[in-house]
Amino acid sequence: MIPVRGFEGKRVAVFGLGRTGLTAARALKAGGAEPVLWDEKPAARQAAAAEGFELADLREVDWSSLAALMLSPGVPLTHPQPHWTVELARAAGVEILGDIELFARTVNAAPEYKRPKVIAITGTNGKSTTTALVGHMLTAAGRDARIGGNIGYGVLGLDDMHGGAVYVLEVSSYQLDLTSSLKPDVAILLNISPDHLDRHGGMDGYVEAKRRVLLNQGKGDTAVIGVDDAWCQQICTEITAANRRTIWPISAKRAMGRGVYALQGVLYDATGERVVEVADLLRARSLPGRHNWQNAAAAYAAVRALGVSVEDAATGLVTFPGLAHRMETVGEIDRVRFVNDSKATNADAARQAMSSYPRFYWIAGGRPKAGGVDSLDDLFPRVAKAYLIGEAAEDFGKRLEGKAPYVLAGDIETATRAAFADARAAGEEAIVLLSPACASFDQFPDFEVRGDAFRAAVQGLLDQPLRGVAR
Repeated sequence: MIPVRGFEGKRVAVFGLGRTGLTAARALKAGGAEPVLWDEKPAARQAAAAEGFELADLREVDWSSLAALMLSPGVPLTHPQPHWTVELARAAGVEILGDIELFARTVNAAPEYKRPKVIAITGTNGKSTTTALVGHMLTAAGRDARIGGNIGYGVLGLDDMHGGAVYVLEVSSYQLDLTSSLKPDVAILLNISPDHLDRHGGMDGYVEAKRRVLLNQGKGDTAVIGVDDAWCQQICTEITAANRRTIWPISAKRAMGRGVYALQGVLYDATGERVVEVADLLRARSLPGRHNWQNAAAAYAAVRALGVSVEDAATGLVTFPGLAHRMETVGEIDRVRFVNDSKATNADAARQAMSSYPRFYWIAGGRPKAGGVDSLDDLFPRVAKAYLIGEAAEDFGKRLEGKAPYVLAGDIETATRAAFADARAAGEEAIVLLSPACASFDQFPDFEVRGDAFRAAVQGLLDQPLRGVAR
């Protein structure tokens, strides 16, 4: 745990008692603060009470006694409308912050000998894979890397800091909205495409949230920025002109005069006096597809900025075991391979996986996001058949009409069995791909549980004979 500094003896409200909120409450208490906790869910309050935390309905507390409100990232800060806790905090002049901000202030307050390095990674797609990849590459090179944030563990629940540690943090747009003091030694902005627009009031708000990862960097820091989309290109141009830090542009589409790029599966370093061929990414079995080449370029740039050698970085790339729920092979039966891409919660993320296979049996659906699957129209000819689940099933079916065969499967287990039956009947090597292009919240609490359900359905096929599936 990382004890939070700066609130010793002060009362700090914590709203939202999921993984992030409870972890923050423990870290605040360990640092000498007096956290006051609340959640709308009785079960969450009971779990906090069992740990001995003070509980109080924040509608009824004296806000003048509070030094800050620690808000969980899932709670709306501004849009579609501010949460009631936000309105009460603002009315009382109480600061609102998140767990990444608590971490940042604790790092900034640490003496130089104890201050760790920080790599902060954001983007619309690929940030979890890149975070895990950077952590793996650093560990393989003998560094003490701690991975957390929006992936795996809340940052404040990681081991306490020391001068030789490197914190590798995935940071979401929700977390960045609640962050003002983060000054990463390396900031990675992978890409930007429309997502979470309801929470940011539109595209401009979303882009500004992503830019915040670069907010406090200066001389001696490194910015790694993808230049394969217009929004990131503009940001890269702007901060390059400001000339306040080292810039490493990355691309998986084109060669650059200076930067790191991946073309046809080969990673090149063009940051020195000559272009260096770093690695054949086709040997990195857990990094298939151009989107993963962008992730590899970003991870390489980040670890090189912290002094990892070209050779050690290349070794880390090809030995990366992959990330759960992101193009993860979870089983193979009778030449049918099952790929779990449950983390694809929007169409752009699903595009990455769909573009990696020439033909596949597609399980898609859930709670739809703006635009649905309209942007995937060019990939529909690759769909051997679609098995549609959740709230989006009927709408997705209408979009596929006349372009790819489909069935309204309803749920993960039914879809998996139907897809396997059809793929096996084709009598050739085949891919069953769960890449939902939707949020999971209609049927599952998060994408991880959805991916686990797919894995369990595949395991069920291994454990018992296939039963018929009604059409």
